[in-house]
Amino acid sequence: MINPQVARSLAGAAPRSFWLDQPDAPDPLPALTGRVTADLAVVGGGFTGLWTALLARERDPSLDVVLLEARTAGWAASGRNGGFCSASLTHGLANGLERFPAEMPLLERLGAENLREIGETVAAYGVDCDFALTGELNLATAPWQLDGLAEEAAAARALGHEVEVLDAAAARQELNSPLFAGGLRYPGGNAMVEPGRLAWGLRRACLEAGVRIYENTPAGSLARAGGGEAGLELTTPYGSVRAGTVVLGTGAFRPLLRRIGNYVIPVWDYALMTEPLTAAQLASLGWKDRRGASDLGNQFHYFRLTRDDRILWGGYDAVYFNGGRIHEEQAQRPRTFAMLAEHFFATFPQLEGVSFSHAWGGVIDTCTRFCPFFGTAYGGRLAYAAGYTGLGVGATRFAAQVLLDLLEKSGSERTRLTLVTSKPVPFPPEPVRSAVVQLTRSSLARADRNEGRRDAWLRLLDRLGLGFDS
Repeated sequence: MINPQVARSLAGAAPRSFWLDQPDAPDPLPALTGRVTADLAVVGGGFTGLWTALLARERDPSLDVVLLEARTAGWAASGRNGGFCSASLTHGLANGLERFPAEMPLLERLGAENLREIGETVAAYGVDCDFALTGELNLATAPWQLDGLAEEAAAARALGHEVEVLDAAAARQELNSPLFAGGLRYPGGNAMVEPGRLAWGLRRACLEAGVRIYENTPAGSLARAGGGEAGLELTTPYGSVRAGTVVLGTGAFRPLLRRIGNYVIPVWDYALMTEPLTAAQLASLGWKDRRGASDLGNQFHYFRLTRDDRILWGGYDAVYFNGGRIHEEQAQRPRTFAMLAEHFFATFPQLEGVSFSHAWGGVIDTCTRFCPFFGTAYGGRLAYAAGYTGLGVGATRFAAQVLLDLLEKSGSERTRLTLVTSKPVPFPPEPVRSAVVQLTRSSLARADRNEGRRDAWLRLLDRLGLGFDS
């Protein structure tokens, strides 16, 4: 039985992403019809594809670039996330230090440069996406989550970050909740954005730069061009594209290159957006500097304020549907929305009576190392990136630079990174894949209930370098 307060709060929630449910959303562009040629074809109109297309034209304005999107630009993960635009390229310091310890100083420098350049691009193209360098809060909601915070802060400082360890009182001064027992405050390293508007702004910038974008144009197949022509050919429902080079940025969706599917699973993430808060409700939170925030559980929530004083509240219940199927109806999961709402009011009891205006889900391309991987095929004519695992708003721009470097065979500083030259451990085939993922999810939930103690399964994954996070 759903708590009546929770039921009332969700009763009017629109079943779609708040970021995409805007009156000034751009009209769809026409689908591709007939045969076209290009120097570069980009498949996928999310952040990876949009950044790749725009940066390709910035590098070489004479390059003929075509972008194909199965629905509309920003429709999938790029328009359904929390809008945390992080400088981290490795899904956080701890994950990076575990997997790429020798390269972390370089990765942190490149990530900081990437975040700065995103801000510069947003300003240069006049993208109205509320880009704000807020930093972030990592908040403990249980005593066991305080273990290791001082060590993490020391590691962050060694890599040049400003960070402060918070006790319970200091954490509640940053953001008032009876659940917060301490945490970490990072004044830098993260920006908040409106991801839908960022995608639309990049789409507009691409069009102004001369990129040809075809929406409602899924790519159905990929093969070497026939007839003795160099390059690759993509087929679409009503046409085709022949291009000298191709970039794949399709995230969690069925890849045109089969090998990518060995490394990626689709995991659904869910979020709620409140109605705008009153001045009194906002004051009751004392949310300093409007920093993006998350808690420190294995199954964690992320939360942030919008420019019109709504709270986005998401995460926790990352869901893998057995078999890895992706259907749009999975974007609505009432039991997850009810659980998220219960957690919201437990965290912020002073907001009793607030309603949610939107409730939605989105699919994340998850890999076993939780940060992007890269590759090429067809003799270097095709490049791909995937596996962002929920922290791709910023990392996608860096990935676009890597993909263009790979196609150019430039031997750049980026392409020499172990992050780029290595692959994550592949997932096992089905049905073992589903069994492993569901066992891991249940073990993580059990650890949160058991003061963070990891069971034998999680300890085995840790030893194998596969320490799963939600």
